[in-house]
Amino acid sequence: MSFLNSLISGISLGSIYAIIALGYTMVYGIAKMLNFAHGDVIMVGAYVCFFAVSRFSLPPLLDVLLAVVVCTCLGMTIEKLAYAPLRAAPSLAVLITAIGVSYFLQNAALLLWTPNPKVFPNFFTHKATGQTGVVLFDGALRVSYVTLVTILVCLAIMAVLTVFISNSKLGKAMRAVSEDKDAARLMGINVNTTISATFAIGSGLAAIAGVLLCSAYPTLVPTTGSMPGIKAFTAAVFGGIGSIPGALLGGLMLGVIEILAKAYISTQLSDAVVFGVLIVVLLVKPTGLLGKVVREKV
Repeated sequence: MSFLNSLISGISLGSIYAIIALGYTMVYGIAKMLNFAHGDVIMVGAYVCFFAVSRFSLPPLLDVLLAVVVCTCLGMTIEKLAYAPLRAAPSLAVLITAIGVSYFLQNAALLLWTPNPKVFPNFFTHKATGQTGVVLFDGALRVSYVTLVTILVCLAIMAVLTVFISNSKLGKAMRAVSEDKDAARLMGINVNTTISATFAIGSGLAAIAGVLLCSAYPTLVPTTGSMPGIKAFTAAVFGGIGSIPGALLGGLMLGVIEILAKAYISTQLSDAVVFGVLIVVLLVKPTGLLGKVVREKV
């Protein structure tokens, strides 16, 4: 049963990576840029939720909604101030700006919330019994409520986002901008608004991922989102950056590989195993597992 416990934990962690990876894959697929500040938006969402609980004692659902609203506004503000002026700039300039925004958010968090670790509250405790999970097979298998909620939320987000991208007017605009910005603009699509909406959706999902991440791993510090952000970007590349199903597949596989590596190889070497598998996959399939080869006309 230890393998099954590890597998379920890996799927739960991978679900968090998948939700974070959506922000990377949507922004890259539509705006063709990498937002390396995305991991720090996760941290901001977790801090907003934490202080909503500790200062205002709001119900958990309202705490999460507040974090989503704040991160959505933050994502749109970052896009407007930092990235919109660089629409026609070289990709290196955008990348350097993204790193600068990341450090700005981390240092702002240090000033606002101090470097002292915060213990994130557990929203997923049964009020009547105080239990935090379910026990199966006479105690051989234990699944926490956080794990169950994380997996269900990930699947729900993927389903809703897939339907939204396929059927809604904004979703169709996003697909059009992803294919060809100039052609989309000629067809009457507001490219700037579409890109801002993409940042808003990705940042709102980052807030949800931050709450789920800190619920499972309850220590909250200003650098909380850095490594999960890097690993989620790895998951997006692993699955095929620009592909929503690829973000799900890459996130789940990355989470399972990481947890199994910790359980059966070494906790110190787990990250090396994860990135080693990524290198092997990219050597075999450079576009990722579900990525498509894009041919450029010259």
